[in-house]
Amino acid sequence: MSARALALLVAALLAACATPPPAPGEQAWASGRLSVRIAADASQAAQSMSVAFELRGDGESGELRLNSPLGTRVAQARWAPGVAVLDTPQGERRFDTLDELSREALGEALPLAALPDWVAGRPWPAAPHHVHDNGFEQLGWQVLLARHAEGWIEARREAPPEVVVRVRLDKDASL
Repeated sequence: MSARALALLVAALLAACATPPPAPGEQAWASGRLSVRIAADASQAAQSMSVAFELRGDGESGELRLNSPLGTRVAQARWAPGVAVLDTPQGERRFDTLDELSREALGEALPLAALPDWVAGRPWPAAPHHVHDNGFEQLGWQVLLARHAEGWIEARREAPPEVVVRVRLDKDASL
């Protein structure tokens, strides 16, 4: 994936944007800023990006919208059992799994199915985890929650290439 495409995807994830409260009976959205940093390795140069994001759903079905700092939609990922769809200005692409979608879009598989739970400050129920003083470990990632009450979450994968995902939730975000 090109650096420009990665930057667009990350920019869409991290840029802050206001989200109206959910209507009665509608799933709550989490929103805020997202940054992803992928360290260089033998097969790729270092990459980093920042975007605004809106997230709704869980590991089984949901939606992740990524917006530029100016509020323009850069990408949207939707998933349900057996399908993951990535919509970008270049068109729609379908994948069998969220891992395939993120690997294609970012060059690395990110745990997008676990993201709604991690953003809520809890381990994803579909995979084992180990609790630590400052968070938990799951799927090979350290999820740091020391500043979760302030709206900050950090997830780190140290296996090469090292990946760091930082989330800053909007004050009214709730999942």
